This record gives sequence, C-alpha cells and structure tokens, in this order.
Amino acid sequence: MSSTRLTIQIVVPRAAGRRSGNRVTAKRWRRLLRSMGHVVEIVDGYDGQDCDVLVAVHAHKTARSALRYVREVPDGRLVVVLSGTDLYRDLATSVRGQQVLEVAHRIVLLQEHGKTLLERRLHKKCHVIHQSVVSPRTIPGKIRRWWQVALIGHLRPVKDPFLLPRAVSELPADSRIRVVHLGGALSERMRSRAEAEMARRPDRYRWLGSRPHWQVMRVLARSRLMVLTSHMEGGANVVGESITAGTPVLSTRISGSIGLLGADYPGFFGAGDAQELRRQLLEAERQGEFYDAISARCAALRSVFAPRRECREWERLLKGVSGDR
Repeated sequence: MSSTRLTIQIVVPRAAGRRSGNRVTAKRWRRLLRSMGHVVEIVDGYDGQDCDVLVAVHAHKTARSALRYVREVPDGRLVVVLSGTDLYRDLATSVRGQQVLEVAHRIVLLQEHGKTLLERRLHKKCHVIHQSVVSPRTIPGKIRRWWQVALIGHLRPVKDPFLLPRAVSELPADSRIRVVHLGGALSERMRSRAEAEMARRPDRYRWLGSRPHWQVMRVLARSRLMVLTSHMEGGANVVGESITAGTPVLSTRISGSIGLLGADYPGFFGAGDAQELRRQLLEAERQGEFYDAISARCAALRSVFAPRRECREWERLLKGVSGDR
C-alpha cells in the first residue's frame, strides 16, 4: 500500500438520498482526499474492485460490503465511520455491525464523546475526524425585523423536527422569535405536519423545504440562534456550519453534541423537553449573560471545523493505516 497515492472507495448506505448527511459527508471527503492526491470514488456497495482503503460509512448499513472487502482484499485497509444511528442505536443489536468493528483497521468517530459507547479495547483503533465547513466569503448581517431562529434538518422522527415549533407556539406575545426551518420532508405525513404547523402559527414558524447549501449558510448567518432538536447524532455537521456562520447553538443534551460543544456547554436542553427549550429561547432572546456565554463558547470552537484541520486528521489516519502493513 502506497503512503502517498492511495485508491480509496467510500461506501455509503444504498438508501441514503443525494442530500442525506452521510452522502454529503462522503462527497466532502472525496473532494478533500482527491486534493491530497488520492484516487477516490463513492459507491453504494463494494463490488469486488481492488482498492487500498475502503471507507465504510455507517457500520451497520454497510456491514455486508465491509466484511466482503476484508475477505477478498487481505492486504487492504478497512476504515469504518460511525456516523450516528449505528453508534447510538444499531450496534447494540447488530451482529454484523459488531463484526465490522472487530475487523476494522480504524474506527472513525465524528466527535470524542462517541468513544464512551465503545468497549475500551476498541479505543486504540479510534480516530476522531471533525467535519469541516468552508467559511463563507462574506457573512450577511442578522435580520433585525424579528429574532430569527434556524432549524436545519430533514423531517425525520429521530430529529424531532416539531419540538421547536411546539416550543415557540406558546411564547408570550411580546417575543419577536420566528423559526425558519430548512430540510426535506421524507414522508407525506411529515410534509402534512409541517404545513399544518405553519398554518397554525404563521407568525412563529416557516418551513421552506430542502434548500441548497449556500442558502442554508445564508439562513444560518442571518439567524440569531440555531437549534438542534435531535434524539441522536454522530456529530451533526450543522453545528459546525452554524458556528462557522457566526451563530450560536442550542442543542439537545446528547452524546454527539456533548462531543462537539463540551460537557459543560450552557446551551443544552433535555431531548423532547419543549418547556426547557422555550425557557432557553426566551433567555437567549434577552441577549444578556446567557446569550453572551453560548456565543463566546461557539466562537472559541470555530477552528475545530476548519478544512485544514480535517485534512490533517485524514492525513494522520491514512499514514497510520499505511504503516500497519
């Protein structure tokens, strides 16, 4: 295996749509790894083609490809990425997923806290790679007519997308908070629910559907706050996007966010707790000590999501697996 120019396949779950988080991550890694001189392609499944490194995104959903690769390419190197639901849900019952962790040469986590869910003997294989965000050339100013809060994410049950609309529906009349929600509806039921929420409180909640990345970054930059309501995340890329856009974060108190923001981050609320979220929104809207505290913490983390840092982390990982031979 060459330590300079490698052939790399990134396997993404077949069910992942073109704008799924896993596929967006895979495309960014393809671009980054190609810039480092490697030959990289994204595939839906391993088909027997020889390659130096197979990067399997989601240990459970790509397990068949990962195990086949190890059998058929004994000199190859398997890198398994724990991207979210595999780490926090599927691995507890997935025999194949556990087998993949055993045979993997490296296990990639998107934040440090994920290690706490793995057996200690696997920690020596673990490598944390933070998802990077390209800083916008220009960052627009905040909307002044109202106090905008961004909700970014597809409408899926695991993301609890209607917790924030529920929280803002009972805000006091003098609150200027308005929510803008960007993300595709992955079922007709979710679409109908979003439309019903808009009709019920048009002054508080707007769902704009799936939008291109540049629009996502613009909405984030113009918002005063971004709220993450998920029940589980491997290390949500939108946290880095929001911080890079200069917008502080409120998040559910979940492992994936603890790993990105720190265990003592002041802007955590309980998963599914609309009342606690509502209280924090009102406290943030006052733009006093609480808002200053989360703003300062997020600003201090901005360098974590720099592309050059993600590049260095991949360089270190690939150098390590090359040296394992």
